[in-house]
Amino acid sequence: MSRPTVVIVGAGFGGLRAARTLRRAPVEVILIDRHNYHLFQPLLYQVATAGLEPEQIAKPVRAILRGQANLEFRLAEVTGVDFAARRVVTDAGPMAYDHLILALGGETNFFGLESVQRNGIGLKDIPEAVAIRNHVLRCFEQAMLEEDPDRRRALLTLVVVGGGPTGVEMAGALAELIRLVLVKDYPRLNIANVRVLLLEATDKLLGAMPAKLREAAADTLWKKHVEVRFGAAVEEFDGSRVRLKGGEVIPARTLLWAAGVQAAGLARRLGLRTARQGRIVVEPTLQVPGQPAVSVVGDAAYLEAEGQALAMMAPVAIQMAETAARNVLRTLRGEPPRPFRYRDPGSLATIGRNAAVAYIRGFAFKGFPAWVVWLVVHLIQLIGFRNKLLVLINWAWDYFFYERAVRIITPE
Repeated sequence: MSRPTVVIVGAGFGGLRAARTLRRAPVEVILIDRHNYHLFQPLLYQVATAGLEPEQIAKPVRAILRGQANLEFRLAEVTGVDFAARRVVTDAGPMAYDHLILALGGETNFFGLESVQRNGIGLKDIPEAVAIRNHVLRCFEQAMLEEDPDRRRALLTLVVVGGGPTGVEMAGALAELIRLVLVKDYPRLNIANVRVLLLEATDKLLGAMPAKLREAAADTLWKKHVEVRFGAAVEEFDGSRVRLKGGEVIPARTLLWAAGVQAAGLARRLGLRTARQGRIVVEPTLQVPGQPAVSVVGDAAYLEAEGQALAMMAPVAIQMAETAARNVLRTLRGEPPRPFRYRDPGSLATIGRNAAVAYIRGFAFKGFPAWVVWLVVHLIQLIGFRNKLLVLINWAWDYFFYERAVRIITPE
């Protein structure tokens, strides 16, 4: 008798964990993704700020799962799902399933600001990270040639939008790249003309953390020469000027958007009920209402806990994937699925060398201890010994010699 087929869409944190959870199960697993690699997104900003190479935070899916006998990887773009026929529609043809786990992931949410989407740069994948690195380095090269002081200052003004972990980490890393590394590469440039601004539309950074850690993060950024602005909502960016609500204009050639995330576009095209950020509404068991054979995990799943939607973060996706995969096995055994219960492992954010904030199991701490915890946690979570070793070497080189290894402008 043929074994049931479990199709998993997406090879991010959720999809990969679901596949691994089913590695010894009596099922056939088909994992589909439009990329042939798994990306460790928490370190993507370090690619953008010339600290790491893309291949050091990504690993081929086939290499990760090559020892899993019941799994087959398919490189394909999923365009839809025929729920009645139980088929996933892809550009490589339809793929039948008995159970489906949608781990679609997320994408940048520009909140309808077309000019920002057109002229700014998000940070959700490798091409965007490389584009940021190239753009920043090109701005410094152009500033060396620019004779007009106003245009030179605009080239050297870098605006980061969004006070969440990505925005805070990006702003801190940019400031250190400029004041510890690029200042040596461009000695003829006046460092006083360089500005890094972090714009946050609300009145606080890192909203999920306690107040004292939010304040510590802001203070640390200021000490690293990042101008933190609260109540600064961006209205338009034409490639040379950032206009805020209220009319203020900031001359700048760079706008890095870290202010919002939403479910991947496919989630909104499946005909399922969606909630905020285009996320698919699921039952407590992570199943789609009316579709018991379909589960949604990670950024694309909308589920509330204590009146709040679960965050679009890797720990949530990983735990959801484990629950969804185990519920598939319970269903095959004739047992009822169990509801999802999130166990918060805590949150971390680094703000450059020797500086971070951490909130873990009710304990809040900052500075060097939090930074060490951040280093260890991210090294452990990286996939592959080679990647761990290369990242550790790069971090050590940067720490001791104030030198970023990847200051090259590459073809995009």
